[in-house]
Amino acid sequence: MLKVFSRISRRRALQGAAAGVVAFGLLLWWLLPLGDEPPTGTITFTTGTRLGVYQEYGKLLRTELDKDMPGLKVTLANSDGSQENVARVATGDADFTIAAADAVGAYEMDGKPGAAGLRGVARLYDDYVQLIVPRDSAIDSVTDLRGKRVAIGPNRSGVRLIANRVLTAAGIDPKKAIKPLAAGIDTGPDLLRRGKIDAFFWSGGLPTDGLKDLAKNYAFRFVPIEASLVAKMHEEGDATRYYRATNMPESAYPTIQRGSTVPTIAVSNLLMTRKDVNARLTEWITKTVIKSRDGIGKRVHSAQLVDLRTAIYTDPLVLHEGARRYYRSVKP
Repeated sequence: MLKVFSRISRRRALQGAAAGVVAFGLLLWWLLPLGDEPPTGTITFTTGTRLGVYQEYGKLLRTELDKDMPGLKVTLANSDGSQENVARVATGDADFTIAAADAVGAYEMDGKPGAAGLRGVARLYDDYVQLIVPRDSAIDSVTDLRGKRVAIGPNRSGVRLIANRVLTAAGIDPKKAIKPLAAGIDTGPDLLRRGKIDAFFWSGGLPTDGLKDLAKNYAFRFVPIEASLVAKMHEEGDATRYYRATNMPESAYPTIQRGSTVPTIAVSNLLMTRKDVNARLTEWITKTVIKSRDGIGKRVHSAQLVDLRTAIYTDPLVLHEGARRYYRSVKP
């Protein structure tokens, strides 16, 4: 009888071990795309301006990529923002980047070099347009900017693109009716603090470090960008269709907003690459982006909004084949 029990115990042990092997195999399949060694090589990821969300997100993502693909060297390159980022990837000066959908759409519609080869990897989070003035300023609307000194972002930034459109919708010629300055989130806050400008535009995820820092020692407020301006922008057609009227949540900058939301504009951000970038590499990068959401989100709040269910919607870009492989592999 003892021998019979021993045989049964051994059989159950073998069955348990086999089940464990299967479970371990499934875990490896989840963790390792294509079930092989991580990609190696060198890529360039172009980010954005100092103190901007693109730069911070890029730094944190590189750390996560280093963990998943230790043989892959990721070089980060600062830029003016979305417009420059799109051009760099399209022309081969960079391999991956983040850019706002309106900048991507404008580049494609203008038929600029390499536009046909651009591909989407993931929809990430939304940028919110933020118009900042001193708390005691008499500027209460976009139309009040006429004749004022306004920072509208660096020349090749997404901020410049959207600020010009907002001003135009308000009946203000951005070249003649204001005194424009090419300043971004890295220099705009200090210029405002020192009284060198009357207002500045910023478009970024919420909250942005540059504005969080400003809120610690300077009293400012946000000027509402009303839905009527968004409607006028939509009348222009082309890439303005990527803008939507929304409210900046009261939790973005609580000491500044004091429990109030702010009417404004939102536009989605896309992680993007080119058609000729290796599909296996792109699949691995896509997986890292999705699975690192919570970790990166602890430092970059807007990254918490990256969602597997919406990441595939990279309009106006079609998905890169490598990204498509990943999304298919995890489809319920």
